[in-house]
Amino acid sequence: MKVTGEGGRVRTEVIDNGEGIEDDLLDRLFQKFATTCTTNIKKGSGLGLSLAVSKGIVEAHGGKIWAESEGPGKGSKFMFTLPKSSQFVS
Repeated sequence: MKVTGEGGRVRTEVIDNGEGIEDDLLDRLFQKFATTCTTNIKKGSGLGLSLAVSKGIVEAHGGKIWAESEGPGKGSKFMFTLPKSSQFVS
């Protein structure tokens, strides 16, 4: 995890070296019940609510959240920004 200041905002990045995400799935990743699995939900993979809930929380505090990936097998990067005036940032 990496946290940096950008003007009046704080940016947090979480990088993994997991499965990666295809470009067409990145567009819907933060929607309710979206998963990166294009077939049946894998055992223990969840319902696809965590990122939707995260988006709601970040946006409620004036922030932005997004994800990037170079594709399958290349991991992913999840980022969000919050205003420094947010009660969660000191």
